[in-house]
Amino acid sequence: MLDETAGTEILASLHRADQYLLGSLFKQGEKRLVVPLARLISRSADGYLYIALPLLLMALQLDPDSQFLLLLPIGLGFERPCYWILKNTLRRDRPQQSIPGFCSLIVAADQFSFPSGHTSGAFLLTTSLCLVFGGPCAAMLLWALAVAFSRIVLGVHYPGDTLAGAVMGSSCAVLAALLMGVI
Repeated sequence: MLDETAGTEILASLHRADQYLLGSLFKQGEKRLVVPLARLISRSADGYLYIALPLLLMALQLDPDSQFLLLLPIGLGFERPCYWILKNTLRRDRPQQSIPGFCSLIVAADQFSFPSGHTSGAFLLTTSLCLVFGGPCAAMLLWALAVAFSRIVLGVHYPGDTLAGAVMGSSCAVLAALLMGVI
């Protein structure tokens, strides 16, 4: 078992690596077209799709078994509390608060950084779609990855925050699918 000093050193090393990666990716935001695109992609994961997409599928009658219409809210029922508990228990400062002289390109909706809720939600939605509808929805993975990247480029998350969000969102979708018997 790790002693407290070793655990602290491991966390400090991970934080330094996260800061280095953030600095490298954040510089991409200095490019003229990257920032507006990153803002647009980030906004696309504000939560509206989690309501609009099921409504669209119902209107087009594309989910006759209603698996997705049940899977998404059940997955969100796991993901949102996990996200909230982790964020408010771990209380990791956002890059702007923890890196002297660093200014994010947008103001985040909440105070803490870990995990990325936008990324978690995007991966939950994408994984749910892929589990129910299969291969054609795999293209949504590009959107979910773009959401994660946008949160880093905009300076509101470290790469580790988005990685944790991706794992958490996907895991909650899989858990919900297992409970429902979808997989």
